[in-house]
Amino acid sequence: MSEHLKGIAPFLATADAGSFTRAAARLHLSSSAVSKSVARLEARLGVILFERSTRRLQLSSAGHAYYATCKRVLQELVDAENVLAEQDGELAGKVRIGVPASYGRMRVMPALIELCEKYPQLQPSISFSDRFADLFEERIDIAVRIGTPGSWPPTLGQMPLGEERLIFCAAPAYLARRGTPVAIADLDGHDCIAYGRGDGTAAPWLFAGENGVERRAVHPRLTVGDAEAQTAAVLAGLGIAQQATWLVQEHLASGAIVEVLPACATPGLPLSLAWPLARQLTTKTGTLLKELKQRLTIS
Repeated sequence: MSEHLKGIAPFLATADAGSFTRAAARLHLSSSAVSKSVARLEARLGVILFERSTRRLQLSSAGHAYYATCKRVLQELVDAENVLAEQDGELAGKVRIGVPASYGRMRVMPALIELCEKYPQLQPSISFSDRFADLFEERIDIAVRIGTPGSWPPTLGQMPLGEERLIFCAAPAYLARRGTPVAIADLDGHDCIAYGRGDGTAAPWLFAGENGVERRAVHPRLTVGDAEAQTAAVLAGLGIAQQATWLVQEHLASGAIVEVLPACATPGLPLSLAWPLARQLTTKTGTLLKELKQRLTIS
C-alpha cells in the first residue's frame, strides 16, 4: 500500500502549482527532488502524467484522470478521519455550506451564528450563490435550496423545510397616495415593482385564481434583479411588489410594509436542505442538518 502512495503528494502539488519550482516551495523540498519523485511515479505507472516543454508544464490526458482519482481518494481519507474524530459526539471541525444569496444572508446566517455560539469548535465555510451549485464538484457538505433544478437529483439527500408564501405588498405611504387594490385587475392601474430575471425580463406574478395558481404578466415601473433591493424599493413607496414572506416578515410586523390582496396570496417555491448521498453522512453533518431544520422550517 505504501508503494501506491509514493509520489502522490509531489504529483498533486505540481499539478496544482503548474511547475516543479512552485510545487517544491509549497512542499519545502528542492525542485530536483519533486521532479525526480514525479518521474519515478510515471515510471512505476508506465504513463506520462505531464506534458513538458521549455515554457510550460501541463497534465496529459492520463494525468488528468489520475489527478481526479487521487483527489477523490485523498478526500475520502479525510472524510474517514473526520468520522473517527467525531466519535466523541462533539460538533467540531470544518464544514462547507452553500446558501442562496438573499435567503442565506437574512435567514441562514442568523441560524449559523447561533450554532457557532452553541458549538465553539465548529468551523463553517459559507458560500452565497443563487445558482444550483454542484455539491460534489464544489465539495459542499450541506446546501440550502429554494426550488429544484427539474426533478430532484437521485444523488442528493433532501430534507424539506416547507414552501415560501408569496404575497402582494406595499408601503402604507404608497397606498395612501394611490389607493389600495381590491382585485387583481386593479394592479394594472398601479406602479409595480417586478423581480428581474437573468435575461432582464420581468418574472410573472403568481396569484390564486379560480383554476388554482395562475400567472400574470407584469408591466413594471421598476424591474429589480435582487430580492433585497426589491424590498428596499417597496419600503421607499415606489409601488406594489410580490415577495416571499421570509423577505418582508419583519417589515410586516413593524407595519413598514402591509399586505394587499390577501386572497391572491399563493405558495411559492419549496425550500430544502440537500447533501451528497455518496459522501458518508458524518455525525457533524447529521447534527447540522437537524439543527438547521429546527431553525429554518417554515411553520
